[in-house]
Amino acid sequence: MRDHGGNLDGAMARFGGTRADWIDLSTGINRVPYPIPDLPEHAWTALPTRAEIAALAATAARAYGTTGAVLPLAGAQAAIQMIPRLLPPGTARVLGPTYNEHAASLHAAGWTVEQVAAVDALPGADLAVVVNPNNPDGRRVSPGALRDLAGQVGTLVVDESFADPSPELSVASLAGDLPGLYVLRSFGKFYGLAGLRLGFVLGTEQAIAQLSELAGPWPISGAAIAIGQQALADTAWARATVERLRAEVERIDRIAHVAGWPLIGGTELFRLYRTPDAVAAQDQLAQARIWSRIFPWSPDLIRLGLPGSDAEWQRLEEAL
Repeated sequence: MRDHGGNLDGAMARFGGTRADWIDLSTGINRVPYPIPDLPEHAWTALPTRAEIAALAATAARAYGTTGAVLPLAGAQAAIQMIPRLLPPGTARVLGPTYNEHAASLHAAGWTVEQVAAVDALPGADLAVVVNPNNPDGRRVSPGALRDLAGQVGTLVVDESFADPSPELSVASLAGDLPGLYVLRSFGKFYGLAGLRLGFVLGTEQAIAQLSELAGPWPISGAAIAIGQQALADTAWARATVERLRAEVERIDRIAHVAGWPLIGGTELFRLYRTPDAVAAQDQLAQARIWSRIFPWSPDLIRLGLPGSDAEWQRLEEAL
């Protein structure tokens, strides 16, 4: 099993309690989700039509600011698994450490995978992966640097799963013009509806047509179409959410500072701190039924998402 956040079943097995007892801060999923609207009956009872999927894709294109083609999928994860199988295997370079599904999916598809620590080590790869902003440290790569990189690799995958609060970082506007560029967007993280399993891949018409063949005729559910269309068009909710998140990352950074945890980096949806002992820190938080994310490659880094209510904030502050 690959190591991930969101493994609350493992926390409950070790420390007890039920799902309702826990505050899961081990992911970067917004804990104040978009309010689920009433759905038409056909969203549950009928297969999605091509027109409905196309309408969602058009809404996503407007929301992300692209003139390229857009394919809705069951989360950005679906694109991460599909893209390596669309291309003949070669040498892939992943800017890391980062979300481990990129390297794992490339390995599974027969690619030779190298993790590199700097953008200037990516040129020459048959396929390069940049998560921007990066998970877990929030590292940012400028759109100009990514545009330049696209001409120096065979295929460039830019994972923008955490870019909703930082549209100035996005290269979505380039997706339709640069062959070999794929831009991934996650719906579930910013909108807090990860269980809906919705994401998007942006690219040229030809590239998205090839991916669509792999995805099949019904790559998403009727519920995902209905909720996704409404949420992506709700710009007032998005603006208010970004403002709230920016205030709350300052709050969690103050709490962590008092606890003696230096900030290493992060985004508006999660923060990465250095602790004297990450395992001990995770265990202590778990005693308060707060689950966090630590990493097998680091003895001292811990990542926290943001609490979703006053009661959750109080529990976190008391635990720290």
